[in-house]
Amino acid sequence: MSITGSSIEPQVERLYAELAERGIKLRPHCWVSLEWFSPDGVPGIAVPFYLLHPRLRRLERRMMREVDGGNEKWAMRILRHEAGHAVDTAYRLRRRRAYRDTFGSPSVPYPHEYRPRPGSRRFVQHLGLWYAQSHPTEDFAETFAVWLRPLSPWRSHYAGWPALAKLECVDDLMHDLRGVPAVVRSRAHIEPLVADRHTLAEHYAARIAWYHRDSRSPRRDRLIARALTTEATPGHRTAAQLLRRHKPRLRREVAANLGASEYEVHQVLRWLSLRCVTRGLYLRGDQRSAARRLERLVTALLADFHRARGPRVAV
Repeated sequence: MSITGSSIEPQVERLYAELAERGIKLRPHCWVSLEWFSPDGVPGIAVPFYLLHPRLRRLERRMMREVDGGNEKWAMRILRHEAGHAVDTAYRLRRRRAYRDTFGSPSVPYPHEYRPRPGSRRFVQHLGLWYAQSHPTEDFAETFAVWLRPLSPWRSHYAGWPALAKLECVDDLMHDLRGVPAVVRSRAHIEPLVADRHTLAEHYAARIAWYHRDSRSPRRDRLIARALTTEATPGHRTAAQLLRRHKPRLRREVAANLGASEYEVHQVLRWLSLRCVTRGLYLRGDQRSAARRLERLVTALLADFHRARGPRVAV
């Protein structure tokens, strides 16, 4: 399997064009692995194997409910984020005082979980799940991604937000790097797919088990148990299928009813969808009132997330 000639190659080339347009000489090398990441010490990007073939994309969607980076827009958002890590590594930006004063110390231990603040304006919103709040290096990568996007209206969109100072810091740092060769030039491949000996069945069993331990909450479990069940009813759609069908309306109407942002509701819907898939859940009761009962469940979950200062999110 190779990125060359695959469906992800055009997005990689587009990333390179965006970096060139900004005067950044680095072209992060890419390799195939199990998931997206950019490792410390290597200014490159690992791309998940399932993006390289249509059959693998279908398998990923069937097993995990969604394909991370499965369309062009989504893939570019992730590539820009990972490019932020690669630029950080290539130019050793975290050693600069401006970086540390703005984003915090990169030596802070990386958490296994973090408790985000959905309403905070100190961070940009890019990948979702308030990821910039998880660690200073993720804060930088997310801010870089917002800055890099062509025609990004970041100055107006984040006007009045403390996050604007972070975007201006990235703008200043990148201005200093225009035309400058990378300092760290390692072309190593970390955790390449060719070194992995697990079967697809073992791979997905491990991933599903990992998600099962996400966001444990007795109250949330009770809310889900009242509305959903593992008992299949002949002819009924799964809860995940119903959520997918009603997601746009739920996101819009729950946000309006609670005065919340659609962004917040979207994250709760993603969390619930994954729970429905990994647990094999169905909606209780008849299908005619399914939309109304789903709306009540999502509303209750969003309120509970707010009560706990947001869902606990695995990094």
